[in-house]
Amino acid sequence: MSGASGMDGAGWDERYAAVELVWGAEPNRWLAAETADLPPGHALDLAAGEGRNAIWLARRGWEVTAVDFSGVAVERGRRLAGSEAADVADRITWKVADVRDEVGPAGAYSLVCVIYLHLVADERRRALWHAANAVAPGGVLLVVGHDTTNLTEGVGGPQDPRVLFTPDDILGDLNAGADGAAADWIVERAERVRRPVHTTGGETRDAIDALVRLQRSR
Repeated sequence: MSGASGMDGAGWDERYAAVELVWGAEPNRWLAAETADLPPGHALDLAAGEGRNAIWLARRGWEVTAVDFSGVAVERGRRLAGSEAADVADRITWKVADVRDEVGPAGAYSLVCVIYLHLVADERRRALWHAANAVAPGGVLLVVGHDTTNLTEGVGGPQDPRVLFTPDDILGDLNAGADGAAADWIVERAERVRRPVHTTGGETRDAIDALVRLQRSR
């Protein structure tokens, strides 16, 4: 989603303006699978892009705050949420903000998701601390992104190794501790997962993602 290192809000505005839907309309497969067992509550979608995940959650009863630093993406998401096909405008609050800054009240969300946010390590760590701080006790933090090994063993995704990460990197970021990030976490899942991708050459190859799902115990 929006937020890859090396491109600012204006750059992402241009990218979103160039095509109808950068990421498509379907939710991220890992988000759909990992939240299927959660009762609807309040969710925070960071680097939400055009809102495909926020809209999917809202259609399942969640109240969602969707944040991205591209105003073009946020406006498109707002329009999509209000369309006849989605009809969830009243369930999503849209915000234009930089997720490296604190964008949600502490302990306010039963689900915080950070899907394909790729930043250099210190900026990623800062964004994750804010994300963690927003999770309520008993709530879930879900982080998904292109794994470091995807660069050599997978397909697609950023080609800059500085913005890729592993599940251990995410756990290490949170263990470094800052405010709510120092909370006790139950590691429900922290592993590399494979995602089939159809290439332009007609082949199907696996992209390798890092997936971390944590529950905040306090």
